[in-house]
Amino acid sequence: MADKASTSNRRPETVSIDTDEVAKFSAIAAEWWDPHGKFKPLHRFNPTRLAYIRNVIDQHFGTASDTRKPFKGLRLLDIGCGGGLVSEPMTRLGASVTGIDASTENIKTAMTHAKQHGLDIDYRAGTIEALIENDEPPFDIVLNLEVVEHVANPDRFLSDCASLVKPGGLTIVATLNRTARAFALAIVGAEYVLGWLPRGTHEFEKFLKPSEIEAPLSGSGLKVNPPQGVSYNPILAEWRLSNDHAVNYMMTASRPPDGAA
Repeated sequence: MADKASTSNRRPETVSIDTDEVAKFSAIAAEWWDPHGKFKPLHRFNPTRLAYIRNVIDQHFGTASDTRKPFKGLRLLDIGCGGGLVSEPMTRLGASVTGIDASTENIKTAMTHAKQHGLDIDYRAGTIEALIENDEPPFDIVLNLEVVEHVANPDRFLSDCASLVKPGGLTIVATLNRTARAFALAIVGAEYVLGWLPRGTHEFEKFLKPSEIEAPLSGSGLKVNPPQGVSYNPILAEWRLSNDHAVNYMMTASRPPDGAA
């Protein structure tokens, strides 16, 4: 079991959830596992995202890539887990997964799907602040995927998330950059022209530049790595990792082990 951190020193000051954002996803919660529904773009993106996450975890923890459950013994928190598109594969890889989401409807969908597939996942309807208030022990891995652009206070939210990374642990953040190209592709293109996402899924002013992710994480004592771009190839209709982080990108950060300089 993970060591408990001194949670008395990391009480959250504000609730990060944006109720309008929660309502958006609650309204389409039943469609999480439909690969041809409103989450079709996420289903297409998920294999690239999962491969990156697995590679980062393997490198950080030295997990054996040739074993059936390489993440056995690692506690993982999936923040804003939605219907469980990441929580389930992480569980299959052996991690002990806690998935939280502010939408009760999302959690109901996630729990039902996990039960149907015989997966034991600790799903909870709630917020990161609630975990902290309840003195949740820190985790080896904290995933924060396509969530931060939907919260009310990104700085505080990221700081609170960082507080739940144990010494020697790792966090991975995935989001959208606040650039003209991201506006053109992720909002105008994906929502209005191609209809990949429901209109209003994203608000451009909530997109974050990599520096705005790095600042609260490094301010919370984490060592932050440069962003990893993720690009869409319209000819092949597939996502791939790239050096271009002008639209979609992921960032990793780690907390030094106890006693490390």
